[in-house]
Amino acid sequence: MKKVFGIYEYIFYSIVTVFIGFQLYLALIRPLDPMLQNTVHLLLALTVVFLVNPADKKLGKKWMKILDLPFYVGITYLLYYIVSEFPRLSTRVQYVDVVTNLDKISVAVCIVILLEAVRRTLGKVLFIFILFFIIYSWYGMHFPGILYFKGTNIRSFTETMLLGSGGIFGTPLYTSATSLFYFILFGSFFSQCGGGQLLIDFGMKFSNKSAGGPAKAAIISSGLMGMISGSAVANVSTTGVMTIPMMKKVGYQPHQAGAIEALASTGGQIMPPIMGVGAFIMAEMLGVPYKTVAFAAIIPALAYYGSVFFLVTFMAKKEAIDSNKEIISIDIKNPLLERVYLMIPAVVLVVYIISGKSLMRSGILGIFAILLCNIFSKFYKNGKYYQNLNQITDTAVEGVKQASNIAIPTAACGIIIGVVIQSGLATRFSNVIAQIGTSHLSVALIIAMFGCMLLGMALPTVAAYLVSNILFVPILIKLNVNPLSANMFVFYFGIMAQITPPVCLASYTAAGIAEADSLKTGFTGFMYALVAFLIPFVFVYNPEILLMGTTIQIIKATAILFFGTYLLAGAISGYLITPLNNINRGILFVGAICMIAPETMTDIIGFIIGVCIMGIGIMKKKKSSVKIVKQV
Repeated sequence: MKKVFGIYEYIFYSIVTVFIGFQLYLALIRPLDPMLQNTVHLLLALTVVFLVNPADKKLGKKWMKILDLPFYVGITYLLYYIVSEFPRLSTRVQYVDVVTNLDKISVAVCIVILLEAVRRTLGKVLFIFILFFIIYSWYGMHFPGILYFKGTNIRSFTETMLLGSGGIFGTPLYTSATSLFYFILFGSFFSQCGGGQLLIDFGMKFSNKSAGGPAKAAIISSGLMGMISGSAVANVSTTGVMTIPMMKKVGYQPHQAGAIEALASTGGQIMPPIMGVGAFIMAEMLGVPYKTVAFAAIIPALAYYGSVFFLVTFMAKKEAIDSNKEIISIDIKNPLLERVYLMIPAVVLVVYIISGKSLMRSGILGIFAILLCNIFSKFYKNGKYYQNLNQITDTAVEGVKQASNIAIPTAACGIIIGVVIQSGLATRFSNVIAQIGTSHLSVALIIAMFGCMLLGMALPTVAAYLVSNILFVPILIKLNVNPLSANMFVFYFGIMAQITPPVCLASYTAAGIAEADSLKTGFTGFMYALVAFLIPFVFVYNPEILLMGTTIQIIKATAILFFGTYLLAGAISGYLITPLNNINRGILFVGAICMIAPETMTDIIGFIIGVCIMGIGIMKKKKSSVKIVKQV
């Protein structure tokens, strides 16, 4: 952490302490009224963001910190406003009671401060995106066609953005205050107190000597870490520095190594039990327990990682990776068994989530379990795994910084959501696509897919999901798509934008570590992750893979999906039992798509093609074995 100098350092640590204390109060004593709770949560997050990202951060001129004073004054004013006006705000009837001048001033102050926080933490893209929607809400009458909107006024704008549940202080920010903060803090503590390194070492250890071992190590390690970190780019930066050089050393080309690491790290956001931040918001939007979302995601996530696992195995066998080179012996400095107790907090967290406890309480108990394990570490193995008080403090500070950086886009996207709902844009957009999709649902899905991916390329995952949820989920539900399937559809494609050219941040980060061409790495990763672009279509047409159906239906759908995934990995790698020529590879690709496509007739065609190609491979392998025996 880059420390804030002088008095700013003391203020910063004081705010962090207050922030943690406030969240502990909500979890352990009692939650507050959502409006008061969400507002205080946001104001604390804004203060942390401005202290960590001061005006002089880039130029290094300390006098420029004075430029931040208006924002601190504004935050203080908003705190005064919510506390002093809360009795009135908590009992007023929206769109009936009067909107005061104080309300109008407050919404302007809040939006200006929030926009500046977005610019400093998330860059110009989301800033411009939100600014466009604000302008649109006022000047919609000048936009053509479907975008036409009569415009708003200050009273209506204030009602929507500040005083209602569909604006800045709506469901996304509520989720940040009641669950995301605790899970981000849990992830920070778990990673720094030895659990993160244990997961990485676990992946390294149990894939060491198999074909494509380092690639499998990357998949397992990055997948396990991804469940905790929830950030593809951060995950690549953490595990990629170890896994990518190992993959290159045994024979994977730099762009291949980078692509594999990017895929493995990105998949952590769709892998239960602790998925990406968007999954927690999805549960709130659907009004279902988080465990419902996590259970539904199990089979698609396993299919995703299964496809990558098959792929690296086939690539290793085809290119004889490891066979002509000395197999890397991955050095695990500390034995796994003596550290297995560090997994207890993760087990505690998962057990409490499954048992139906609130996410807030589950996260807090998980953090307490980490701290208890850390105390045990002090007296175990000469304190080898113990984190002292300074390290624990730094970890807590880092966790609060991460949580603050998540609170900002969740609140800012409330502006977009408010404008889209107020203007009726979502309804008009929905009607247009619904007319197309009435006879061709697949066309509506493809439009939604491209829309979600464009948003995912431009915006952080949380923001992309929230905007997609407003624009596309109502359309899909209107076309009789199950609400969970519709939400999971847009969630998946928002995440897959991380590995989709031309803007694929996870792939570019991995390419930098691998010293590979960025675009080549991006396109390679896109091809390797092809199954991830097909699975969302499968669970729209075939929701059994989201565990919605009878046991027989779920088993049948899962078996078909995994066989199709196996065939697709063979087609992409050019290997299935034996190397494939281009003709058989093309035929197998068609068969794999038919198998994954959720239609009985295509399943039969795909199954026949797959079995035939496998049969040809088995015959070739037998002939090759006989030839070798004769030569001997």
